[in-house]
Amino acid sequence: MSANSVAPGAQEKRFAAYLESLAQAAGHEDRVAPLKTYCTGLLLPGERKSVEPMAARLCPENVRQTHQSLHHIVAHSPWSDEDILEAVRHYALPVMRRQAPIEAWVVDDTGLVKKGTHSVGVTRQYCGQVGKQENCRVVVSLSISTAAASLPIAWRLYLPEVWNEDKKRRESTGVPPEIKFQTKPEISLQQIRAAVDRGIPKAPVLGDAGYGNDTKFRDGISDLGLMYVLGIQSSVSVWPPGQEPLPKQKWKGIGRPPRLLRRNGRHRPLPARELAMSLPSSAWKTVSWREGTRKPLHSRFAAVRIRPAHRDYWSSQPRPEEWLLVEWPKSEAEPIKYWLSTLPGDTKLQDLVRLAKHRWIIERDYEELKQELGLGHYEGRGWRGFHHHAILCTAAYGFLVAERSRFFPSARAGKLELPECQLPPEFRPRGAARARGAA
Repeated sequence: MSANSVAPGAQEKRFAAYLESLAQAAGHEDRVAPLKTYCTGLLLPGERKSVEPMAARLCPENVRQTHQSLHHIVAHSPWSDEDILEAVRHYALPVMRRQAPIEAWVVDDTGLVKKGTHSVGVTRQYCGQVGKQENCRVVVSLSISTAAASLPIAWRLYLPEVWNEDKKRRESTGVPPEIKFQTKPEISLQQIRAAVDRGIPKAPVLGDAGYGNDTKFRDGISDLGLMYVLGIQSSVSVWPPGQEPLPKQKWKGIGRPPRLLRRNGRHRPLPARELAMSLPSSAWKTVSWREGTRKPLHSRFAAVRIRPAHRDYWSSQPRPEEWLLVEWPKSEAEPIKYWLSTLPGDTKLQDLVRLAKHRWIIERDYEELKQELGLGHYEGRGWRGFHHHAILCTAAYGFLVAERSRFFPSARAGKLELPECQLPPEFRPRGAARARGAA
């Protein structure tokens, strides 16, 4: 890294150039100033990153006009989310890849607690942020990751069925007519297809059991020429090593020739848990995958070559072999985590484990996007406004990711330093009393 990159003013110049590239992607001269202002507001210190508090921090002498400008750019202005995200990738990816190659694509979803029932996508559903059923909206993301840094490259709000079928609420929040109900794996696969079409450097897809349990999702990834390491539940059925379905019955010359694979009472697949519990003690190895805060993280793992068995009795060919990876800490009575992976058959156990555990890198992204950049702070109700806000939060975060990558090997070292702004003493934004609870 050159001395110029850390000289006084160098970061400010990079930030100004970055904002200019985003403004150009917005596509209209009237959007330039408010878009730059909005991204700056997201990066400034402040507990709340909704429009009114940001307007007060950015321009305390003219809060109302600034508020109107920021509200319009995020809630109404018809700029393209994808064009902005492309500008973010164009800036951040080269800096990330300068230090390390793209190692994984990570799919996940996160819940954003929200009061009421009128904001787009909000209903009572499972919210990972609080670990239980809660009134919230859920957004599905696709991120790209190196060994040390990760960046979301796609966001899509999950629209529950109750919203999809409610024409009045759809119209009032501006849900586009082409948006229909899709499961989270279906949304994620759509994001992955788009990333392949855009030529994003390919890497194995990582995800938890909410995605890995879905056979169509796994097949869709393979059809795109991508590998995966995906969590599954212990109940997923697999054929043990060396086994596969019985071949089709021999044709007796009468009727239609048989073409489907078979099972019987003595030749059946096993739940992943049952197979894991039957493995010999020699199959289990202690593996360390990264440094923790005090010591290396490690556990016991086993990996065997199996064939997934989901409804293969409707197929004429057995599914290809892939890895079943299982984690079973010595302190536990039974295995605790399971993954399926299409990584090559000669992949080392340590590499399987490292990738399976690498999914957790995006938890850091979610934490910072929520706590520092206000991903869940948007107070509008509309589809466009929510997605615009999420994209601009990602744009702000993309600059931070690029800056930190310049300070390799400590990808957390870079910090953006912008002048602090204080709220006017008399300023009281709408919803201030519930700001802490309505993330």
